Amino acid sequence: MKRQIQDLLTTALRHVATEGLLAADDLPTPQVERTKDPSHGDFATNVALTLAKTARQRPRELAERLVAALPSTPLIERVEIAGPGFVNFFIAPAAYRALVPQILHAGPNYGRSQLGAGQRVQVEFVSANPTGPLHVGHGRGAAYGAVVADLLAAVGYDVHREYYVNDAGRQMDILATSIWLRYLELCGEALDFPSNGYKGDYVWDIAAALHREHGDDYRYDATELLRGIPADEPAGGDKEAHIDALIARAKQAIGDNRYRFVFELGLNTILDDIRSDLAQFGVEYQEWYSERTLTESGAVTKAITRLRDAGHVYERDGAQWFRSSAFGDEKDRVLVRENGQTTYFASDIAYHMDKLERGFARVIDVWGADHHGYVPRVKAALTALGDDASRLDVLLVQFAILYRHGEKVQMSTRSGEFVTLRELRREVGRDAARFFYVMRRCEQHLDFDLDLARSQSADNPVYYVQYAHARICSVLRQGAERGIPLDPTRGEEHLERLVETQEQALLRSLPRYPEVVEGAAIAAEPHQLTQYLRDLANDFHTYYNAHQFLIDDAALRDARIKLILAVRQVLRNGLALVGVSAPEAM
Repeated sequence: MKRQIQDLLTTALRHVATEGLLAADDLPTPQVERTKDPSHGDFATNVALTLAKTARQRPRELAERLVAALPSTPLIERVEIAGPGFVNFFIAPAAYRALVPQILHAGPNYGRSQLGAGQRVQVEFVSANPTGPLHVGHGRGAAYGAVVADLLAAVGYDVHREYYVNDAGRQMDILATSIWLRYLELCGEALDFPSNGYKGDYVWDIAAALHREHGDDYRYDATELLRGIPADEPAGGDKEAHIDALIARAKQAIGDNRYRFVFELGLNTILDDIRSDLAQFGVEYQEWYSERTLTESGAVTKAITRLRDAGHVYERDGAQWFRSSAFGDEKDRVLVRENGQTTYFASDIAYHMDKLERGFARVIDVWGADHHGYVPRVKAALTALGDDASRLDVLLVQFAILYRHGEKVQMSTRSGEFVTLRELRREVGRDAARFFYVMRRCEQHLDFDLDLARSQSADNPVYYVQYAHARICSVLRQGAERGIPLDPTRGEEHLERLVETQEQALLRSLPRYPEVVEGAAIAAEPHQLTQYLRDLANDFHTYYNAHQFLIDDAALRDARIKLILAVRQVLRNGLALVGVSAPEAM
């Protein structure tokens, strides 16, 4: 309906342009909003106020011209001009009723559009380092990124979902060394595990697999291993220097080939676990992009060369620096360290350069909120490369804080004390986890109440929405059990019988769905959709509690069944976009 009114206003603007008041080749898309006060109609526009100066007309006079030029349509019952020049539209009741069979005819396609047809969008999300299982923080990014991608696809965009695998660099070396040290302990070697190593049970599991398959083949004397290694932090030393020295010693002790085997074992074990976890969470990708391919393909060297040739790289203290401060970053950044190794940042520049070269109209990165300082430096690099940094949108997701029995659940990733995404899914279910994760704006902190997510009550939002769907299915089952003919093809001719307040509320809620989907997709705000579903469920439950459906009056019964079937379809469509099931019984 909103789009139809915009089209009507566009036609009226073109007519006014023929009178010489506006430039026909520079007409804006009229802004149309739903009204909050029913006395102001269903929709309103301020286009007369925004164009009055350009048209050299008083806003109200321009509004009168626009209203006079509006094409006739059965959609609108009447149009009123209010205040200084607002135009209010009152939708004809028949137009609301006509939408019911349209929804049922469209089925799963109701709410979908071709708004973004022909435009390719990449959404990169989660991209957690494969150094451990996904935890609940990653879960929020997974749910948010997946729903944003699905919303964009629902409005016509060609969406490419991607996971960037950080399979190179220091953190992976720390993981490989941690696995090998645990393996040595299983071989009977006594050593103090580094404070900066990975301590989770999953490290023990990988080390145990290594020991089962290879026995003592990778064993090395712990005394020799630690000889000359800088002291760790608990002994008054530097934990970073300690772990770096252990990494170098591990490579030397067992040789590059065997070290690479341990490295790959850790990477592949954890990455397989991540893939499985995300698949069971309803998250699939078109591509898993390896960081190592950037180096192997020469993309990192290419990016640094382009920056250097453009005059944006200089040398200092043996390192190569990108002059990012010249492009809005707070300081310059290292691309190549004094030891010749490229930095994570250099790989990130190459990765984003590659993204834009692949021809995406828009690139969306979903990052944790702790990466907010990283945004300006990546955009600075793209600008320095001569690319359009505005094609990159970085959406920051705040961490999810779990509460159980009113108490905050403490978590620490490095120490291994965290709640995994798998554990969360097992405790509250995939549906509740997906729904709860996207109920707030991504930049807002999320307090995840585990007890509420498990509860079967109206206070649990996902249960409340799913229960509305199940209740409608229950009505249909009861009708079949009682032998009442409930033909979904019937009832259209009796929809004018839907005059109750609760019926009118539902008839006005249903047309909002396509607008909500488009708005949520463009703004990357899935919470708009979850809030709509909660509102629609509330309207239905209110209706269900106030009226009977399986009544003797066949005409009214058919009309009501037709209405609740449309409600069921919209609930089903919306839940699918959120990645949540629509149960038929609860």
